[in-house]
Amino acid sequence: MEPFVVRPDGGAGYQPLLKGGEQTVRMHSGCVGLEAGAEVGEHSTKGHEEVLVILEGAGTLRIEGHHDLEVAAGSLAYVPPHTTHNVVNTATGLLRYFYIVAPVPG
Repeated sequence: MEPFVVRPDGGAGYQPLLKGGEQTVRMHSGCVGLEAGAEVGEHSTKGHEEVLVILEGAGTLRIEGHHDLEVAAGSLAYVPPHTTHNVVNTATGLLRYFYIVAPVPG
């Protein structure tokens, strides 16, 4: 593997950043931009752990079986393996964040 730099486009939508097996050994990541009121949709981490790094805006991380977590620019959130979750933009501007996902050894 060779070192590299990826720059997200900065807008709303989804942009993959790292592709496991192509650019990294096993992890992958992306940049998500959610307009006001938008959400990612419920999904599971399955056998992966996930970190969200909030770049801009504010919102709520809804995690099944746990209380909601408020996130804002400059914060980092951790989602454990086998966890159903959703990210919702509860602010009036763009919510933009990186997610980094890595498989759990097993």
